[in-house]
This record gives sequence, structure tokens and C-alpha cells, in this order.
Amino acid sequence: MERWWQLLLGLWTVTPPTWAGDELLNVCMNTKHHKQEPGPEDKLYEECLPWQDNACCTAGTSWEAHLDVSLLYNFSLLHCGVMMPGCEKHFLQAVCFYECSPNLGPWIRKMDPGGPGERILDAPLCQEDCEQWWEDCRTSYTCKSNWHGSWDRSAGKNRCPARAVCRPFPHYFPTPADLCEKIWSRSFKASPEHRGSGQCLQKWFEPAQCNPNVAVARLFASTALSWEASYMLMAFSLLLSFLSQSPFFSHPQSCAPPAVGQAGPQQPPFLGPSNGAARAGG
Repeated sequence: MERWWQLLLGLWTVTPPTWAGDELLNVCMNTKHHKQEPGPEDKLYEECLPWQDNACCTAGTSWEAHLDVSLLYNFSLLHCGVMMPGCEKHFLQAVCFYECSPNLGPWIRKMDPGGPGERILDAPLCQEDCEQWWEDCRTSYTCKSNWHGSWDRSAGKNRCPARAVCRPFPHYFPTPADLCEKIWSRSFKASPEHRGSGQCLQKWFEPAQCNPNVAVARLFASTALSWEASYMLMAFSLLLSFLSQSPFFSHPQSCAPPAVGQAGPQQPPFLGPSNGAARAGG
């Protein structure tokens, strides 16, 4: 067994993990509506305007994101009646952030390990972003806590499922963290960090400002393993676990007594003779 551990550790030394670094910076997701590479877009629409200098979305995508029934996902925010303007604004900002930001690389994950589609997972939104979003949506209504699926689409757009009741947002999202993390299946994570800390993402910022998420992405990318290294590390760990438990590679001691005339195992000399041997000799 010891030889196998040495061999595997040797392979790990030869092919060490590679850190993702710059490959996670200034990138776009591989999805239907994202551009292949970020770049300037001087005609972005309303809430998508902050990304005009460097965007993963086109002007057409930004416009479609603002429709009552978005053509991007055939999704309506008005599934429980009119949504309050302040609440609706947060959702438009979140969609623009998702579609346009080139600073989500450290949180991009493949939808299916064997497929081309990608999403984001646990992107850390600043505390103020989650709190203000939740506060401005308290008087608006919805019928689900996870908006990613299980809608009634028999009429072509999303409607509440049977027996799902429209209630104020706090019923389905008791806390700001619930709203940020549950609404799109952990696309976002509620960070305890504040805006300006350099350790959390802002889902929106003033168009005249520099993009604060550039530095945040760089910070997280500096310690992120590449996807290839992550899969290799997982496979390596599973193999070691299997080998350590496999009886084929273990050498259990026999519990059978020695045959007649065969000497038993010798005691370490520093222990001296056993009490029984001493009595027999005496």
C-alpha cells in the first residue's frame, strides 16, 4: 500500500494544480445571450448602462431585459400582479449584472460537466445590495421562493403553479439573505462584507463610477483553482480514499495461532520476559 501512496504523490508532484488567475478575469459566460468576449457597448439600455465601457451583453440584450415579459427567458416579473417600481428596479439591475458583467469569472460554473452551458454560483453580493433589495420588495408579491423552475408555462410565459399562493415577498424570503441566495438557486451569496470593502460584488453602480467589481474579481481569481485542476484534485482524493479502504492493497495481520512447533511472534527485547515466563522459570 505504501508504494501506491508514493506513486500517487509522485504523480501529484509532476502534475501540480494550476491556479486559474487571469483566465477568470474579464470573461463572459458561455450562454445563449452573452457575447464571446467583453467590449464597449455605447447603447445599453437604462439599468444596464453601468457596463457600457466593457460589457458581455449587447444593446439588444439590455433592451430585452427590460420588457414586461423578457424575451431573454420568456419570464414575467408580474406573475402576481403589478410589482412595485422600486422592487422591479432591483430585478432589472440583477439581470443586467448577470448578462453584462465581465467580472463574474471566479464564480462561473458549468451547468453540466459534459455540456457547454454555464451559470454563476455563490457570487458574493454586498450586504447593502441584499438588504436594500429585500426592503424594496417587502410590499410586492410572488408565489415561489425559487424562480429557476417549476413554473406553469402552459400559456407560453411563467405563471404560478397550481396551489401556489401569491404572498408578500417576506413570506417566501424571511431575510435579505434568503432573497439573494434562494431566488435563483444560489446564483448569489449574501456576503457579510460591505460596499467599498473590495471583498463583495455590487449588482449595480453609478455609470459615472469606475466598476468596483474589477478588483473583487481579481482578488477571488488570485486564489481560485482552474476547473481542470479542481476535477483532478477531486479524482485524486477519491482514488486515495478507495485505495486506503480496498482490502486488495491492505495487509491485515493473521489472527490464527502459530502451528505446533512454530515459534510465535517475538516480543520486543526491551519489554523483557512476560510475567508468565518468569514464573515458569522460577
